[in-house]
Amino acid sequence: MTLAQYHGDQLSHADTWLNLHDDELRRRAVQAAGEKDTVTLVSLTRAYLTHHSRSGILTSPRTVEAYTLGVRQFLEYAQTQALNLLRPHRHDAGRYVQALLAGGRKPAGVQLKVAAAGCLYRALRWAGATEADPFREVRIPKDPTSGIEKRPPYTEDELADVLEHADPHTTFLLFLIAHAGLRISEALALTWDDLEEGTRRIHVRSGKGRKARRVTMSVRLARAARQFRTLYAPGGPEHSRYRPAGRAPGYVFRYATQQAARYHLTQVFQAAGVPFRGFHPGRKYAGTRLLQQVKDFGRVAAHLGHASVDTTRRGYAVLAAEDLKDDLAGW
Repeated sequence: MTLAQYHGDQLSHADTWLNLHDDELRRRAVQAAGEKDTVTLVSLTRAYLTHHSRSGILTSPRTVEAYTLGVRQFLEYAQTQALNLLRPHRHDAGRYVQALLAGGRKPAGVQLKVAAAGCLYRALRWAGATEADPFREVRIPKDPTSGIEKRPPYTEDELADVLEHADPHTTFLLFLIAHAGLRISEALALTWDDLEEGTRRIHVRSGKGRKARRVTMSVRLARAARQFRTLYAPGGPEHSRYRPAGRAPGYVFRYATQQAARYHLTQVFQAAGVPFRGFHPGRKYAGTRLLQQVKDFGRVAAHLGHASVDTTRRGYAVLAAEDLKDDLAGW
């Protein structure tokens, strides 16, 4: 008997496991692992994330989604390789890492897949199904290429070309990413009360790690925010047509998903003849331009909401070499 997939809220879903007697919890987990039952093992992992991970019920939906996908992919590999999940061979985890790398995945992507598989095993140990911890000593090679080299920021010319084709809606979203340096999840979570055009501040209430911060608007962003509010806020001429679909009242953007935001921005980039490389290159534009101006990793880290200055330094250290061009010109 497998656990039926539950489509309610995250806590109720987890409680379907937590309310089981320890013997029944172990029995279901052992059976699911033996059968490589993806639905049940994903459900078990999500329950573990909800009740026993560091963030518990506050684990971000993106993390839950990424771990869900990672567990599914590991189970597909385990199925094709006929792995014994409860009694893995000491080389199984290493072979999985090498298979991912051989398949063309970058080290950062492999790290995420290994984290998801490791979470599955923590869930199985929590359920009492096994003591195995095959990913504990797995080593993943580091990628020597910096993130900014692998995925460079949009250029000034690219953004200018895109803005020529953008309506007030996409203009505001683009400025939030490329000037305020907001993550796309932070932009989509904004409410009208979070925008303070008069003081040129944005209140990000739930950034990465659930950290709140206030972000300064550029003059152009504040102007775009005022225009956007005039058109689309309650009482504006476009509000009734633009009213958020399926979202609670008060949100700035009518769509809540990154897929919807990607669709809208992709249309504008295509019209401008600029390849859309995702949201993060816009955020990198904000970080690189600000660092070139202020020469202070700490201030840039605060603007971007990085938990550590080291994160900013690793991501934008390549600029130090660029800054030497003028100094070395006369050599």
